[in-house]
Amino acid sequence: MTEHAPAHSRRRSGGLLPALRETVVVLVAALVLSLLVKTFIGQAFFIPSISMEQTLLVGDRVLVSKLTPGPFDLERGDIVVFKDPGGWLDPVAEPQRGPVGAAVAAVLTFVGILPQDSGEHLVKRVIGLPGDEVACCDEQGRVTVNGEPLEEVYISEGDAPSELDFSVQVPQDRLWVMGDHRAASEDSRYHLDLAGSGTVPVENVVGRAALLVWPLSRLGGLSEHAEVFEGVPAAPALQASPAS
Repeated sequence: MTEHAPAHSRRRSGGLLPALRETVVVLVAALVLSLLVKTFIGQAFFIPSISMEQTLLVGDRVLVSKLTPGPFDLERGDIVVFKDPGGWLDPVAEPQRGPVGAAVAAVLTFVGILPQDSGEHLVKRVIGLPGDEVACCDEQGRVTVNGEPLEEVYISEGDAPSELDFSVQVPQDRLWVMGDHRAASEDSRYHLDLAGSGTVPVENVVGRAALLVWPLSRLGGLSEHAEVFEGVPAAPALQASPAS
């Protein structure tokens, strides 16, 4: 008497093509989801320099929230990743990869699986918001915002708040940013001669660095140190630009 295989066994046999199709669908869905997350919610970035030590070290990976600015406002003390406003960064040589490796890396970076390199981006801390008067230095060598001196606990040990004197009122829709490693950060202070007097357009901000994700030994949130800025008074009214 001939025995018949169970129905479920018959369905499983010869199922290579459906299995491949299902795998492709799952992979495409995962890539699309990753791309949507990168575009609207968050993106990983690689830290290439020492300008934010000791908060961020070379080789760290950070997760950047794209909800700020956007649904959430930027605050003084936020660590932000922003696109070079022009003239801040020297050209960076592309890493040497073969054609296949370069194509794979480009796709994985595009969909957000690999961290974005920082060849066109910088990471700094927001010190001044639109309208703020940011200056250095007071009699104790501190940076002031709207006349209030800051006790900047995040500055790299041994660094002065600034070795350059400056006094700027931050224009509308722009930010004054500085690195935590003040002695090794070419930030707003070094670009006073450029458009915006060293400030960064808010529209250039990719997002707020919210989480240190690599190395795992230092996994954790990134503080904006709100206590440093809690005594800062409201910004004075911005002076109107002269009529053209």
